[in-house]
Amino acid sequence: MSCTPGRAADPIRAAVAAEAGSGGGAVMESQCGPRGVAEPADREVRWVHQPVEVDLGDGTWALGRISGWWQDGSGRSWCRLRVTRSGQPPNWERYDPERVLLLPVSGL
Repeated sequence: MSCTPGRAADPIRAAVAAEAGSGGGAVMESQCGPRGVAEPADREVRWVHQPVEVDLGDGTWALGRISGWWQDGSGRSWCRLRVTRSGQPPNWERYDPERVLLLPVSGL
């Protein structure tokens, strides 16, 4: 599964934001982010500092960090993932253990 930042999350929210004059027009969100909902409430998120290795989909891997875990109403796990040195902010993505490898926090 590949996530593409920069797609409009919800055309209705984008139209409302544009009409309200928020200045940005479309609401931007990761293609894999929670659709049609705001970010999860802090009380629903388990905040962490989990190092990971991320498959970029082109045969290369990059270091990254998960800063939060959240479970949606369907029981699917989401992680707030940031790929190190990508220049991109963290995004909520559905957790895929074959694409995102958890690394030890301390010791081996």
